[in-house]
Amino acid sequence: MNDGWISITERLPGNGDRVLCWVPGHHVYLPGKSGATELREAVILRFLKDHFTMNPSKTGKATSPHLWGGEGSSNQFFEAVTHWRPLPSAPET
Repeated sequence: MNDGWISITERLPGNGDRVLCWVPGHHVYLPGKSGATELREAVILRFLKDHFTMNPSKTGKATSPHLWGGEGSSNQFFEAVTHWRPLPSAPET
């Protein structure tokens, strides 16, 4: 990947930073009760450094101390994200 995308193996965002993340194969449920999903691989998440050091995973799936915090129930385990990039600046008004 290029165009401003940063691999998580190269560098991580600052603790608590909200960034645009690339989550390959990430599907979200659409509104309603149909169970329909949509592929959305670019997601805004907050990087939570050492989250599982102080909050052990209850699912046992976390293999990293870090977590990507989403909005609502859209958290992602650290390993799910491959790349990230800073959010753009707000428009000038």
